[in-house]
Amino acid sequence: MSEAAEQPLWQPGPKQLEQSNLARFIRHVEKHYSPDVSDYPALYNFSIGQPARFWEAVWEFCAIRSSRGWDSVVDDPKKMPGARWFAGARLNFAQNLLRQADDRPALTFDSEAGHRMQLSRAELADKVNRLAWAMRELGVQPGDRVAGFMPNLPHTLIAMLAAASIGAVWSSCSPDFGVQGALDRFAQIEPVLLFAADGYPYNGKSFPVLDKVAAIAQGLPTLKKTVIIPYLERQPDIDGLSNAVLFNRFLHADPPAPQFEQLPFDHPLYILFSSGTTGRPKCIIHSAGGTLLQHMKELVLHTDLKKQERIFYFTTCGWMMWNWLVSALAAEAVVVLYDGSPFHPGPQALFQLAEKRQVDVFGTSAKWLSAVEKSGYRPMEQHDLSRVRTILSTGSPLLPAQFDWVYSALKADVQLCSISGGTDIVSCFALGNPLLPVWRGELQGPGLGMKVEVLDEQGRPVREQPGELSCSLAFPSMPVGFWNDPEGKRYHAAYFERFPQRDHPVWAQGDRAEYTRHGGLIIHGRSDATLNPGGVRIGTAEIYRQVEQIPEVVESLAVGQQYEGDERVVLFVVLKAGLTLDDPLQQAIRKRLREHASPRHVPAVIVQVPELPRTRSGKITELAVRDLIHGREVGNTEALANPEALEHFRNLEALQ
Repeated sequence: MSEAAEQPLWQPGPKQLEQSNLARFIRHVEKHYSPDVSDYPALYNFSIGQPARFWEAVWEFCAIRSSRGWDSVVDDPKKMPGARWFAGARLNFAQNLLRQADDRPALTFDSEAGHRMQLSRAELADKVNRLAWAMRELGVQPGDRVAGFMPNLPHTLIAMLAAASIGAVWSSCSPDFGVQGALDRFAQIEPVLLFAADGYPYNGKSFPVLDKVAAIAQGLPTLKKTVIIPYLERQPDIDGLSNAVLFNRFLHADPPAPQFEQLPFDHPLYILFSSGTTGRPKCIIHSAGGTLLQHMKELVLHTDLKKQERIFYFTTCGWMMWNWLVSALAAEAVVVLYDGSPFHPGPQALFQLAEKRQVDVFGTSAKWLSAVEKSGYRPMEQHDLSRVRTILSTGSPLLPAQFDWVYSALKADVQLCSISGGTDIVSCFALGNPLLPVWRGELQGPGLGMKVEVLDEQGRPVREQPGELSCSLAFPSMPVGFWNDPEGKRYHAAYFERFPQRDHPVWAQGDRAEYTRHGGLIIHGRSDATLNPGGVRIGTAEIYRQVEQIPEVVESLAVGQQYEGDERVVLFVVLKAGLTLDDPLQQAIRKRLREHASPRHVPAVIVQVPELPRTRSGKITELAVRDLIHGREVGNTEALANPEALEHFRNLEALQ
């Protein structure tokens, strides 16, 4: 059940209710599409009841640029997968992001090592054009793949936009990946061009990667060239790299006028990768038109992003939030990039950035907010965050107690938006809303045009009880498909086989969720990591919500272990430095779970470990731990940021 407080933590004021982009969009729809749409509930019902007219209205309101209009908006919104959107339209993703090439700022960049850069919209467009023509001269064509082994630099964004202007497909991962981890991804898609930095700074140290780049390039026989971005050094030594060139020497010196290939709405734009903890990562193909339209809906309407506002998200280039962030250029906002540790030299790092760069929309993860809270730091007492009007959080469920901390220690008058979606859709199923209140522990609501349902085991929609987070209508940012899956079998199996009893296929996200009485959502955790002691399904986040409020506990991980014909809950805890898991602390953990959750939530076994394994996007990987304690090897440790952490879970006597 919902843990929402009786009063909302934040409510929109008169200005937002009247002047927000979403309020203006409601008036637009009411005037041009449906006179019955006069408030937000009516708009949401319109968006899922008349999806073709809704997405047409989004296209028009967000001024999507195309050289040719569409013949039909969608052929069949119940067709999943395979619904075809905006057939006949021709557009270019990069052209939409590079609109208005003038002197207004397009992006700022800061690194923990002190690197700084600012580019105007005209300067960004010029660099993209120079790089795109150099790529054309190399023979890069529409549909070719271009890969980035890159930190979160302006060069990464420039390379992506140059590829998109040609119609090439961009794919990237962060340079902390090992050689095999990068090859597990890039070798599948056979890129013709690789962009890589010479290294990166993190937590006060420098990490050269040219040796890794050389090994990766050697494993990619389709490469025509490797382009190196000087980052750690002004003139990195690339003599040991075959067919490599420095970024500035690769740029076209005197390019012709910009040229943007006009391509179908569903032309591939990105290939993103699943986390890969159970095997080689899936290569998920996202379309240019679907990504653009969905991101514009989320940024302009749900995030209320306006021209020249500044938006920041702490992310690497291997996480879909980077793809989401850079789409803000299409809203003519200023993208604030940061590279480095979010805790260097301390918990103040990102708050100093927000203050200096005058950030309006501040994006981060629930885990980072928790880490700042655990450190004892109180940002509102140290920083002028008056410009920050919205805080976005994703990566894992934002617990109710974290809502309390944000409003008591970070900023009292801020819209706190917990958002949830995934790499699978390069966007969100549920997110913020400038017209709705913020309730403790809840996501504000489903995205417009997303018929989000919570389904029970029989596939029936339920309210105020946990179930499977699902979407029962097609939407534009559904994947085009998986790479090397010509018949779509793996794609269909990944999302559409959970509820065969429904009258048409339903997207099952793999998250356990719950609709609240306010119409908001609670995410309880991954349904494929859901605990099932005694046949009662429990989301892991329900345990973390309680355990991580105990002061001694830094973080926790819960899995189900098959034991004596049933499943028992095993809880692993990381404690503050110098502490040991003694009997009183074990009893305190069990007591809190019994009293604040249920007796079913109480773990049979509690084990202290020094660290938890995480994917490279920072998510704790419950499935890897579950495999290990059952004697199964983890399929792909290259997908983990700290694979050495797995050793703490092998052959534990406490679990025998």
